[in-house]
Amino acid sequence: MNTTHNPALEPMETFNPVVTTLLGTDLYKFTMLQPMLHSMPANQAEYRFLCRNLPGYPLSELRDEVERQIEHLCTLRFTEDELQYLGGLRYMKSHFIDFLRIFRLQRRYITVATDGDELSIVAQGPQIHVMFFEIFVLAIVNESHFRRLDTPEVLAEGRRRLQAKVARLQAFAARGHPRQHPFEFFDFGVRRRYSAAWQEEVVATFAREVPGLFKGTSNVHLAKKYGLVPIGTMAHEYLQTFQAMGVQLKDFQKAALEAWVQEYRGDLGVALTDVVGMDAFVADFDLYFAKLFDGLRHDSGDPVAWGEKALAHYERLKINAHTKRLVFSDGLDIPTALALHDHFADRIQTGFGIGTHLTNDMGLPTLNIVMKLVSCNGQPVAKLSDSPGKTICDDATFLAYLRQVFRITG
Repeated sequence: MNTTHNPALEPMETFNPVVTTLLGTDLYKFTMLQPMLHSMPANQAEYRFLCRNLPGYPLSELRDEVERQIEHLCTLRFTEDELQYLGGLRYMKSHFIDFLRIFRLQRRYITVATDGDELSIVAQGPQIHVMFFEIFVLAIVNESHFRRLDTPEVLAEGRRRLQAKVARLQAFAARGHPRQHPFEFFDFGVRRRYSAAWQEEVVATFAREVPGLFKGTSNVHLAKKYGLVPIGTMAHEYLQTFQAMGVQLKDFQKAALEAWVQEYRGDLGVALTDVVGMDAFVADFDLYFAKLFDGLRHDSGDPVAWGEKALAHYERLKINAHTKRLVFSDGLDIPTALALHDHFADRIQTGFGIGTHLTNDMGLPTLNIVMKLVSCNGQPVAKLSDSPGKTICDDATFLAYLRQVFRITG
């Protein structure tokens, strides 16, 4: 029989999406988006991708795959089942859920390019649209990179390390540590994960093996799937946005915290402290805010020194620290979290958000990548970190002015 070759009938390369649901992001993307939609829907913003550990990682090679993954990302919508879950969180308002029902990430607001070995990704447009790209882009870049290194041996090593963590935590729980407040940790590993499948395996393992210690995940999709508490409140971009909102620069933190209080009325009460450093934050975190917020989150600088400053501040304000919580989330691993708990747990409640060490501890070098807000409404914004190398700003003049306003040296 005479046959004609038809290339259209040949199997095409299988596309394997990194992101399969818009719910698979950090909770704080939703909790920041809601007040921004309510009070600043016209904001224009720019977010920029950065790999902090170049050279040595020619991420430019990922450009075509990242483009394909973003194209797919921009086709996704929230399902009614997902919206029902979000609507069941008491701090999510019904009209915000209605907005999410029609929400879709817009391809025209994000560009992918290369600059030598570097990968350049910029999301620019209405903030209530472009802010949602960040976590997905970081997950896409990470998984695209690690797919090139994926072998059965790597996965076996990841499982060996995971089981070692479980064994250590089970031994800790079995010994009993009579502290006034218990040890609790959460998964904060969406953006730095080895893969979506691996993050799910890690979360499912901890939920099954150490349920008394593992208290939730920032990944809303996995929280829904495994009946866990979704964890998160605010990130740096929320407070940085208020640097460009018309308030005096010296008052931007107070304006951001006040807007949060008015939005959530007592819910989601953990405040981030390191946008302009802990000392400047404490100066703004007066008795009013200290009573209204349940606690503070650490994300840069020495965690013990930070925690002692927080305790001293509560003591000055004559607030019972046992009613408050310190959440640590800066580059943690299990041993560090246990040591911090041992140091603080007789004086204040603690919680530990662990990222890379949970979801990308595979024996391979990890990427140090971020995608940060760099401008809002045509004005530069900045983060003055307590850790060297984590300060982010494109405008040296604005950075110098911010340092001057908050009397930050060094």
